Amino acid sequence: MYPPWRGVFYPEKLAQRRELEYLSRRLRTVEINGSFYALQRPSSYQAWYAQTPDDFVFAVKGSRFITHMKRLRAPDTLLANFFASGVLALGDKLGPVLWQLPPTFQYDPDTLAAFFDQLPRDTEAAAKLAGQHDERLEGRAWTTTDANRPLRYALEVRHASFQRDDFPELLAEHDIALVTADSAGTWPYFEQPTSRTVYLRLHGDAELYTSGYTDAALQAWAEKINNWRAAEHDVFVYFDNDVKVRAPADAMALTHLTSAAAG
Repeated sequence: MYPPWRGVFYPEKLAQRRELEYLSRRLRTVEINGSFYALQRPSSYQAWYAQTPDDFVFAVKGSRFITHMKRLRAPDTLLANFFASGVLALGDKLGPVLWQLPPTFQYDPDTLAAFFDQLPRDTEAAAKLAGQHDERLEGRAWTTTDANRPLRYALEVRHASFQRDDFPELLAEHDIALVTADSAGTWPYFEQPTSRTVYLRLHGDAELYTSGYTDAALQAWAEKINNWRAAEHDVFVYFDNDVKVRAPADAMALTHLTSAAAG
């Protein structure tokens, strides 16, 4: 819900409660950012599921309490609370879970490996973990899954110390996607896949969060995406350059380019 999008992307008279419905008919996926700032409620995830087409996919951003405050030194209870907040109510529309580390978090392979080992790898394991939530989720927890599906994870890093050969190797060992973050040179840049999942966050190639992508830049990304697809990777792409309402237009343009190339 970005107020500047109204009248530019969203029609001016569109009811705010219908914005996700409108977006989901023009794009194939969205990244839920509110879950980063606070635990959401099962009723919200249920509503998001109901408002979107059958083939729509949600990426869910992991809690900053885990990544920024506890700095991945998170007991199982924190992960239990995150999954009990309603994530599993997305059912077959649940895509990757994104963990974004703060810029001050330096490369620490032991802490990373220990965190990765705590992550549930399918929805049944996540539902079991969710059942271990603490009193903060009493009366508002979602601890079931309608089917057992694999869970996918991605990691975005923002400290230069991660630019080393053994970091991608560590992620590959744990089947965690290494986020390709286009950030106008602000944060480390990686392209090598470390999982079947490839996860791109395009924050702006010239100015962070602000600049749009030229036709040539989008074409270059489309070629990379189609190469990853040809290598049988599942590619998820999210635009975070929303300050000047460029994100939805760029996302629709890139969708058109990749769809046209795919035939």
